[in-house]
Amino acid sequence: MSDYRPPVRDMAFVLDTIVDLDDLTALEPYSHVDRDMTAGILDEAGRFFGEVFAPTNRVGDEVGAQYADGSVRTPDEFKPVWNKLTEAGWTAVTGSPDFGGHGFPKAIGIAVSEMMTTGNLAFSLAPMLTGSAISLLERHGDDELRDHYLAKLISCEWTGTMVLTEPEAGSDVGALRTKAEPNDDGTWRINGTKIFITWGDHDLADNIIHLVLARTPGAPPGTKGISMFLIPKFLLDDDGNPAERNTVETVSIEHKLGIHGSPTCVLSFEDATGYLVGEENKGMRYMFTMMNQARLEVGLEGLAVAERAYQQAAAYAKDRKQGRAPGATETSPIIDHADVRRMLMTMKSLTEAMRSLVYDAVASEDRALHGTDETTRLAADQRLALLTPVAKAWCTDRGVDVASLGVQVHGGMGFIEETGAAQHYRDARITPIYEGTNGIQAIDLVTRKLPLEDGAVVNAYLDEVHDTVEALGNHPEFSSMRDELSAALDTVRKATERLAGAEDIQATLAAATPYLEMFGYLAGGYYLARQALAALPESNDPWMASKIATADFYASHLLPKVHGFAPSVGADASLVFSVPDEHFGTAR
Repeated sequence: MSDYRPPVRDMAFVLDTIVDLDDLTALEPYSHVDRDMTAGILDEAGRFFGEVFAPTNRVGDEVGAQYADGSVRTPDEFKPVWNKLTEAGWTAVTGSPDFGGHGFPKAIGIAVSEMMTTGNLAFSLAPMLTGSAISLLERHGDDELRDHYLAKLISCEWTGTMVLTEPEAGSDVGALRTKAEPNDDGTWRINGTKIFITWGDHDLADNIIHLVLARTPGAPPGTKGISMFLIPKFLLDDDGNPAERNTVETVSIEHKLGIHGSPTCVLSFEDATGYLVGEENKGMRYMFTMMNQARLEVGLEGLAVAERAYQQAAAYAKDRKQGRAPGATETSPIIDHADVRRMLMTMKSLTEAMRSLVYDAVASEDRALHGTDETTRLAADQRLALLTPVAKAWCTDRGVDVASLGVQVHGGMGFIEETGAAQHYRDARITPIYEGTNGIQAIDLVTRKLPLEDGAVVNAYLDEVHDTVEALGNHPEFSSMRDELSAALDTVRKATERLAGAEDIQATLAAATPYLEMFGYLAGGYYLARQALAALPESNDPWMASKIATADFYASHLLPKVHGFAPSVGADASLVFSVPDEHFGTAR
């Protein structure tokens, strides 16, 4: 497996051209942040995650998390790196200064998270979920819960989990059966079993804070009757330190296709002591605060695995010699062969498009939280709502695609575990499933997000794309890019209008995934076109010239995929159900 070198300049370029970091840091909570400080953070983070964190990736895969005697042990190499991670404060970059955080914009935090996740996806899931727990407690926890838990979560001295899934519930969270009974002292007794709990147990932090969905007595059925509880692995003493072990048992961990370094636990709660978060029967609404942040972070995981797979494939293609490229007089490195070059350009352009999409969505969250007026905050929040399912689903699907191409570039050696290319592919495959499968994300997009403000939110985004088309028209060298982006935009607008006018819900549901795919490919072309426009004044710099070339390649080779999805959006939905159940699988 090749070394990971964080693409710091690429990240800074996206923060500058897509996020508009100067505008973001002009917001009052971020007034202490400037360009020099941001550059310093990215450079130092690049060193840490490239040199210290990333080398744990291989051992995490080979050794993995181990379960014995009711507890989980991580690889020996993890603990010293975890200590360095927390001592350096990398998990606290965006945390509230009121609780020991550094108070940076989430858009800068996502760049740091990208380095961590690319370094070791499995390992990064512990601080990722902790960050989601922090967001939930900041918005919905009372003062007592925040005072007891936030500072330790922000520092990652303690970690957080998201505890939803049950054996019979799966994505149908409303079917959960975990029960919560009140105690006389204001606490609650929680009983139930939860599955697929990422980092539900481990030996890295002093405490684990579970955020658990359960039903209280007399609660309404379905999602309306779900409440949220905070259940620590260790109860706190009067000084706020972990003391008595709570009755949360780790029953087992799963044996998985990938992310072996991340323990996926079955947890049993037997009269476990819990604390109600917020109000009864509002747990699902609270959980979406945690889940929506996690969905952006999972979209980031698609980008991160793609970046790691791309870097490794490029290094291999430069080193591996086979055959003679046209015009060569001796054996050529395979990067000189057109089809290998095509694969690498596909990997490169998709990865850069994903980075822009994820960073842009996260910057919308910053503006939704801290915009200068209510109108700005609302518009940013709605834009974030639109982009979240696209960032989660499109980026994770493309992450699998890019990791698969990485195996292909290696040829037969890509199928051999020793090269490391197979690990990226195996690790990537969970991401389209995490935090609501990508089909659920697509349904959310077409049924909930497209109708926002009677379509005004999606149309405002498409208008942004149109503005970029117009800007490209001012430069003759971008005529082809302009034509491709304009045509793709027209196709997506027509598909959006078709879905808006659809009366058959089955037709809408059947069209959801093809529509998300076409929207994602359009967004990727839009962001890369903006990068090309930003790079044009400095196109004598080879690095900037490569940005233009990458955008041109994407426009010509990948953006036309938009048109291929259009017939599926308008197809007869009855065809999806035209084969009877008994004729799926072996005929009976």
